[in-house]
Amino acid sequence: MNVLRKIEQHLEEWLLIIFGSVMTAVIFLQVVMREFGNSLSWSEELGRYCFIWLVYIGISYGVKKQRHIKVDVLLILLKGKWKIVLSLLANILFLVFAALVVYYGTEISSNLLRLGQQSPALHIEMGLVYLAAPIGMGLTVLRLLQNMYHQIMMLIGKEKIDVADERERIIEEEEEMTDDSSGPVR
Repeated sequence: MNVLRKIEQHLEEWLLIIFGSVMTAVIFLQVVMREFGNSLSWSEELGRYCFIWLVYIGISYGVKKQRHIKVDVLLILLKGKWKIVLSLLANILFLVFAALVVYYGTEISSNLLRLGQQSPALHIEMGLVYLAAPIGMGLTVLRLLQNMYHQIMMLIGKEKIDVADERERIIEEEEEMTDDSSGPVR
C-alpha cells in the first residue's frame, strides 16, 4: 500500500525527470558531436519525442499541483464556496476535454500501432509516440477527479475550505519567510 501511495504522489515527477533528463542529455550530446564534425541522426527525433511526452505528463502535473494558467477575474470577485463552485465547473469542462483527448488519442494511437508506422531515424512505432496524449490526459482525468472530490467535500462541509489562489499563496509564503527571518539568529 505504501508503494502505491508513493507512485500516486510522485508518478508525474518521476516521469518528468526521466523525460527531461533524456531530452537534455541527448540534445547536449548532439551539440557536442556537431562540434567535432559528427552528427547523430536520431538525437533530434528522440529529443522531440521526449518533449512531447514531457508536455502531456506536465499537463497532469499542473492539474495535480493546481498550477495551470487561468483567467481568474471571476475567482477574485467571488468568495468562499462560490470560488469552489466556479473551480468545480471549470474542472468539469476540463474533464470533458481530457476525456475526449483520451478517447480519440487512443483511437489514433491504436490505428498507428496496427498499421505499424515507424519513425524515420529511430524506427520506433509512431503509435507509442502518439500514446503520450491519451496517457498524459488519462493521468489528467485522474488528477481532475481527485481535485473535484476535494472540492465537493469542501462544498458539503467535510473538508476545510481552501480557496486561496496562487497570488494569495505567494503572499502568505512571503509573509511566513519574513516572519521566520525576523526572529533571533542562533
